[in-house]
Parts: sequence; C-alpha cells; structure tokens
Amino acid sequence: MEGGCTCRQIRYRLVGTPLIVHACHCRWCQRETGTAHALNALYEADRVVHTAGEPELVWTPSASGKGQKIARCPTCRIAIWSNYPQAGPAVRFVRVGTMDDPDLCPPDIHIFTSSKQSWVTLPAGAKAVPEFYDIDQVWPAESLERRRLMRAKRQQT
Repeated sequence: MEGGCTCRQIRYRLVGTPLIVHACHCRWCQRETGTAHALNALYEADRVVHTAGEPELVWTPSASGKGQKIARCPTCRIAIWSNYPQAGPAVRFVRVGTMDDPDLCPPDIHIFTSSKQSWVTLPAGAKAVPEFYDIDQVWPAESLERRRLMRAKRQQT
C-alpha cells in the first residue's frame, strides 16, 4: 500500500499489513481531525518507508498530557502519521485517509466510543469498546508476535 499528502511532496509505502486499525472516537481526535473520529493503521516504524520527501515532526498536546508527535507535510500540513508516548517511536499511527486506497484498511475496532458523536451509528457486529482495551485480548496472534519482536529489539538497543 502507498500513500501521501495532498500536495504529493510526502509519499510513503507500507510494508505488509497493519498491526491493527483503530477508529478513535475520543473528543481529542474529534478536535484534532475536525470530524467524528480518527482512523489510524498501526505499523512498526520500519514498515513505513518514505519514498518522497520527509515530514516535519510537530509536537502536539494530547488528552493524556504526554503529547504526541505528528508527522506533517511541511508544505500542505497534512498529518501523515503520529507517534504516541505509550507506543513510542517504534509504532506509527498512519492516517488511513492519506493512503491511496483507504478502503483496504477498515477499522478493526472502534475505541473511546463513550464519547462518539451521537449521530454516528456503528455497523452491526463492529468491535467497539467504551474506552481503550487490553492489547493481549484484542490484537491478532501475528500482531502480538510482531509487538514482541519490536519490544525485544528495543531492549537490545
């Protein structure tokens, strides 16, 4: 899968499938995106390969108080991906809307639905939680193994 910003200065290629795809309905994501929710595909940083340009990392406040780094195109300012403190720089939360074919990454889970807009109706059978979730209970086995490998790699450095 490939994607990039609106002006095409930033382009990227995603290697493999995402660890998981979140539709986050928290008020912070609503404010930041200016819409009902954020849609992020989580990838290991080394699986997000920049093929053109380099984004500018912008520190942005967050509800946790720990902030996040948002990678934005320095020209059109589109957010391409984020790093959140909990996951650190090893995981990039890629904005699905920046993918050339965003239909390939529907949400695996809707999070923070306790604050979703009342007019948003989730599809029948959609996995949804009022706040966050236990990763070990929700992520597929392959993603958990990739997470284990990321953590092992981080401990070696």
